[in-house]
Amino acid sequence: MGEFTHMMRRPVKPETFDNTLVTEQAAPVANDKPAVWPLVVADMTARDAEGRRKYGVPLQPHNGRDVLVDAYQEALDLCVYLRQAIYERDGK
Repeated sequence: MGEFTHMMRRPVKPETFDNTLVTEQAAPVANDKPAVWPLVVADMTARDAEGRRKYGVPLQPHNGRDVLVDAYQEALDLCVYLRQAIYERDGK
């Protein structure tokens, strides 16, 4: 199980956590910045091109890989990067 096995055995009391990371936020406020969706679409297009360059084929179903494992591993990485950014921003 690894170095985090001890964390799975002992339940942590909810009151020991800073709940600001899971509370509801106010509605977004319009501003003069660009919409995010077109930025994401451009990133996805660039990512597809990079994948085709790196692997020689587009991402396709039934490609011999376990897509759930790939996605889960990417999600785990994302969680770590997000928590790092929160810590670096807030210092906690």
